[in-house]
Amino acid sequence: MAVEDEVIDDLRSRIAATRLPDAPQGIGWSAGTDVGWLRGLLDEWAGLDWRAAESALNRLPMYRATLGGLRIHFVHQPGNGPRPLPLLLTHGWPSAFTEYSRLLPLLTDPGAHGADPADAFTVVAPSLPGFGFSERPAAPGVAHPVIADLWSRLMSQVLGYRRFAAHGTDIGAGITARLARQHPDNLVGIHLSAASLPLPERPWSAAEQEYADIVVRWDEQEGAYARVHATRPQTLGVALNDSPAGLASWIAEKYRAWTDGGGDPESRLPSGYLPTLLTIYWATETAASSMRLYYEYREHAEPLRPRGSAGQGGRAGQGGDGVPTGFAVFGHEFAPMPQPPRDLAERYFDVTHWTQFASGGHFPALEEPELLARDLRDFFRPLRPNAEA
Repeated sequence: MAVEDEVIDDLRSRIAATRLPDAPQGIGWSAGTDVGWLRGLLDEWAGLDWRAAESALNRLPMYRATLGGLRIHFVHQPGNGPRPLPLLLTHGWPSAFTEYSRLLPLLTDPGAHGADPADAFTVVAPSLPGFGFSERPAAPGVAHPVIADLWSRLMSQVLGYRRFAAHGTDIGAGITARLARQHPDNLVGIHLSAASLPLPERPWSAAEQEYADIVVRWDEQEGAYARVHATRPQTLGVALNDSPAGLASWIAEKYRAWTDGGGDPESRLPSGYLPTLLTIYWATETAASSMRLYYEYREHAEPLRPRGSAGQGGRAGQGGDGVPTGFAVFGHEFAPMPQPPRDLAERYFDVTHWTQFASGGHFPALEEPELLARDLRDFFRPLRPNAEA
């Protein structure tokens, strides 16, 4: 992986020429990104030693494979243990494969981090189509069901893992759920975090009603970004593809709101994480294509159906109903949006594992990698023999 010098030089020139809007006194974050904070982030971005960051990323074992006519980028890190379990990790938005930088060593070499080597995973972490170093789809229709099929081909046909484990967060949780519905025989189990679940037909439990009420309030206060992505991604994409300040404002504001950092996202992230992530989006020109995944979902994917429903995998009662599913629920996930209650999750999945943590937010692999690694080990430990069946 390499980014041309001209791209980095142009980026720094554009940051230097940034025109930030005015901000009424005392407005802070109440109307969106605080411009004073953004100015500091832009200065940090302009000063990023990209070649050092690039060199660090290139130490990961990265590959590309052509799947469904798309060149897909992925990390493939072998595990260090007696029988490492293949584990597919799928990120969400606004993210990249870099989300797993802290988690990878804990999963692939648990013995070096105070855990049992028998819990080792061989990790495959692809970049979603249109994100980072994966190719941007040139035709419509690349939504969750299509990506789930691509991931099955990557793991089974390209890498040779007949049965494997999968974890997803945010959009990645939705794709992982589709993977279980569409290819249940390939999965020993799935593990989800930051999962958004649709509400089924009534009647609802008291917990489901509370979830529905708070989601409505959250959507009114915080959900405008998703409606723009799902309806007019190209309009916003023009701005983000042309302006580093616009890109930084749109993405970094979400890290402030969605991390468990008390208003300081970088307190929960590796040093230089945001400037590195922003450079990946900028250099690959994937701001618009990443947002289009919301539009593609709206246009080309039906909502997930409850267990036992016909469709999304065949006859009623099939399609992934029997795939063991674990949930890790982190305390600041999309605060103040509630985490989905277990009784709602059980409408859609065979929930065999449920862990709630007091800390952590929307990016648990970055914010609480030790907790997430432990939960993945605990959930998949009894399922490991099924990978060899």
